[in-house]
Amino acid sequence: MRTLVCVVAVLLSACSGSGDKEPAAQGGASSAGGGSGGSNNARGGTSARGGSPSANGGSQNPSGGATNQPGGGSLEDCPIFPADNPWNQDVSALPVHARSNAYIDSIGRTDRVHPDFGTEWEGAPIGIPYVVVGASQPKVPIRFTAYGDESDEGPYPVPSDAPIEGGPDSDGDRHVLVIETGTCTLYELFRAFPRNGGSSYDADSGAKFDLRSNAQRPLGWTSADAAGLPIFPGLVRYDEIVEQGELRHALRFTVSRSQAARIAPARHFASSNTDANLPPMGLRLRMKQAYDCGSYSAVAQTVCRGLKRYGMILADNGSDWYISGSPDPRWDDDALNDLKRIPGDAFEAVETGPVEK
Repeated sequence: MRTLVCVVAVLLSACSGSGDKEPAAQGGASSAGGGSGGSNNARGGTSARGGSPSANGGSQNPSGGATNQPGGGSLEDCPIFPADNPWNQDVSALPVHARSNAYIDSIGRTDRVHPDFGTEWEGAPIGIPYVVVGASQPKVPIRFTAYGDESDEGPYPVPSDAPIEGGPDSDGDRHVLVIETGTCTLYELFRAFPRNGGSSYDADSGAKFDLRSNAQRPLGWTSADAAGLPIFPGLVRYDEIVEQGELRHALRFTVSRSQAARIAPARHFASSNTDANLPPMGLRLRMKQAYDCGSYSAVAQTVCRGLKRYGMILADNGSDWYISGSPDPRWDDDALNDLKRIPGDAFEAVETGPVEK
């Protein structure tokens, strides 16, 4: 099993081995600048869950949120996967998984949720950023330095100033997410480094996803995330939570120890541990209907409602109970902190398909 060593850094962030990488000792170290919390997929429907980019005419939002390059268009021009995609599946009525208690115990029943997104920490945005571009965005060569055999070939339409997870100086996961609205294609890179002023990029791995399709990556392939899934669909976004007041898709989360197995829609796993009580990649957790978020902030209550209906999908190895989102300077970090009051016991695993090894 190939190994990715996580970088220990600031305490608000998390580290993850993405793609088909296994973090050293499966620890939950942190990545600089508020990493991915581990290190993924989108919902769908007839429109993106909100999120038209800011009309900046190409200026970059320093928070790494949705921005507009020349001719970029709007996220609402594309679905974020079809309505019947797993990321958009209502799991509120699914049966509880037979190993639910074991899975929750292994992650940490008394440990608390951590929102791995917000404004910024020590000058770097917290979360996984993305950028929206149009069909006229020039494509640049991508040189894959680690997992080229499981990566989708370039070129990719990555702007020279595309936001990088953790900031330009990050030595963490350095995810770069680009949505090209002309073709409704999602491009994602893991450990991306611009070269020659951004005229080309080096990256450990990369993947393309047609946002209008349920097509999956080849079985056994990684992506920019360990489970072989897209990252963007599983992010908590400001426009959804605050502006629309509704979360209509599953979220992406990480654990420090995972099983060498997967549950669809995951295509890949990143562990050598065969303990059946550890969660496999693609495991779906749901917040228990009885869990009361009534005293929490409005932001936290919106996330809770979404978690009760759509749940969250295990997508990478990283810190336990880290939920991924996109940075935005408008987040109220104090309001997000209410999510840290949620214990692991508030969740249960649901049955979405067989465990595959």
